[in-house]
Amino acid sequence: MKIQELLSDIKNQNLLLPEFQREYIWNKEQAKQLFVSLVKQYPIGSLLFWKTQNPPELKNVDQPPDKLGTVQVILDGQQRLTTLYMLAEGRVPPYYNEQEILVDPRDLYYNLATGDFQYYQASRMKGNPLWIPVVRCLSDRSVNVFELAKKQKDNPDKVLELAQLYNDNLNRLKNIKEIQIPIQLIPSHATLEEAINIFDRVNSQGTKLTDAQLALTHITGKWPTARRVFKKKIQELSEKDFYFQLPFMTRVLTGIVCKRALFETIHDRQQEELKSGWVQASKILDYLVSLLPHGASIHSTEDLNSTNVLIPLAVYLSLNNGKFPTDTSLKHAIHWLYAAHIWARYTAQTDQRLDQDLSIIVRERVPWDTLREQIIDQRGRIEVKGTDFEGRTAQHPLHRMTYILAKAHGAVDWFNGTPLGSSHGSSYRIHSHHIFPQSLLYKKIYDADSHLDRKKVNEIANRAFLTADTNWTLSKKPPDEYLPEVEERFPGALVKQFVPMDPQLWKLWHYEDFLAARRENIARKLNEFMEALISQPEETARKRPITELIRLGESLNLEFKSTLQWDTDRNQQNKNLRHSVLKTIAAFLNTEGGTLLIGVEDDGSVCGLDDDLRLLHKSKDNFLQLLNSLISEYIGTEYAGLIKTRLEDINGKSICVVDVAKALDPVYLKGVRGKEFFIRIGNATRSLDPEQTVAYVSMHWG
Repeated sequence: MKIQELLSDIKNQNLLLPEFQREYIWNKEQAKQLFVSLVKQYPIGSLLFWKTQNPPELKNVDQPPDKLGTVQVILDGQQRLTTLYMLAEGRVPPYYNEQEILVDPRDLYYNLATGDFQYYQASRMKGNPLWIPVVRCLSDRSVNVFELAKKQKDNPDKVLELAQLYNDNLNRLKNIKEIQIPIQLIPSHATLEEAINIFDRVNSQGTKLTDAQLALTHITGKWPTARRVFKKKIQELSEKDFYFQLPFMTRVLTGIVCKRALFETIHDRQQEELKSGWVQASKILDYLVSLLPHGASIHSTEDLNSTNVLIPLAVYLSLNNGKFPTDTSLKHAIHWLYAAHIWARYTAQTDQRLDQDLSIIVRERVPWDTLREQIIDQRGRIEVKGTDFEGRTAQHPLHRMTYILAKAHGAVDWFNGTPLGSSHGSSYRIHSHHIFPQSLLYKKIYDADSHLDRKKVNEIANRAFLTADTNWTLSKKPPDEYLPEVEERFPGALVKQFVPMDPQLWKLWHYEDFLAARRENIARKLNEFMEALISQPEETARKRPITELIRLGESLNLEFKSTLQWDTDRNQQNKNLRHSVLKTIAAFLNTEGGTLLIGVEDDGSVCGLDDDLRLLHKSKDNFLQLLNSLISEYIGTEYAGLIKTRLEDINGKSICVVDVAKALDPVYLKGVRGKEFFIRIGNATRSLDPEQTVAYVSMHWG
């Protein structure tokens, strides 16, 4: 089809966009390069449409799908078509609203003399009539190339030649509407699931869908209005200064519905389960944004280096009726939140670490100590030292944590006395003031061209938190001049922002002594603040009851096995089945620990150990002795202390519970093929080949 025909079909809503499609995500450079390719007559790929009488939910179409008849749905090419429509028609296509276009390419200009494309720059284009908006060139508004040529005073004798050049370039742009783009069609008999799978395959060849985008595609395929519902919630929460994106909402729903962090786990969940999970998620997010400001001095997502630290809290709340059971559990959760924030728990290996932490929350009724242990394993400690602030600037999580700490200590603005915690609003942002002004430090002591000097000047220990007006007022005053005035007007205001009170340290020449003293002040106050949160221990019954674990299903740290050695298919003993149990235990040792339940089917139904016990004269002691001897023989006696076995009765049926802790070094399982190495990936046990094992051991144990 010609581009002009495609644009006409979009205008007349003969080409529609399904709700499960992601938003317009192209950046300006991608939009510009599309036009560069079209003008140069380069191929831009084909489009994929789905002609169907049973379309999915459609974006911004009020008419019910069952009254539309056969329609063409855009599956691949909407980024190109949306860009073309905006620049050819000057407005967004009918399947979008203006506010949904976050990056608008309509300020793209075209140079009639050179054929170049550039976005508007006043310094380059103001006063130069040869730069014409692409929207104007492609509209019906005429461009008088002859008049433009006459204005070129440098070439008064070449008016006709220049006019011809301008006209050729203009026509080259206008003629892109006549370019034909290949169309591929999915047949009308295809189901929605088939269409989504084809959509995923095609997108993997272009601007690949992220895992979050693909998960949202599957969600909206089952629950068509999900994207709109998520966006509405995002808008509601933004009015409270908590700013989220669709991937976060998708992750929250995945965590609450699947009790997992991996987006792929939600692909096959059905509408009823998704909607039910969202009811929970929506209430939990409302609860968190009302709780965090007064409970944790977190007044906005701007206070956090990553919103991912809220995912474990949301999943924990989903397992506890949407609230923290006690004030003690709340404080322990906030302590973990601060630690995860400070030590950037989710800035790398995000999916794996989140999935690992969610499995702990599922497995343990009181998970915060174990979650803190994960941070200690990763970073070595929770407490902060003064040296941690050396060379750290505003981009480091400790900067935001210092701001949270200052608010929690009742810090106020140094010139108007406004509490920092009340300064948020629609224009919320952190105003970070240099206590020792940059201009003075660079003028008297440091070299502005030195990377190390810049880090020292901009260090967290040289930052205070003030309103914008105050920040501007103090921008050039030396601290020994204005800090005494601040203390006189608002006694205690300096201490609440951890400023050392020795006036000698306020002098310019003692700047580095000031930094050292303030680093120690912040670190000490931060550790005291966090220790106070966990001064009261939580309940001792940390493990979640077995019946609750079974209900939640298999995960990274939870596995079900129906038997130890009874073959239910052959109805006889099969010693080869023991290997399956042992490799799961070895995988738990090599990953993050876990719990194995023997006597439970994959679907969570309790089958019990009757058949296994019958082989052992119905003796429970014999069963445990056999299992422990197998562990010692095939895994190693030295790991026995990390593996606890016991039998429990559930509704009159015995099951075996095997609790496994994480090993401090690699564990190999003896098998018929020699030693094997197993790990957990998601809710499955996987073996690694020698090369993979070396890489894993190096990464996991250093």
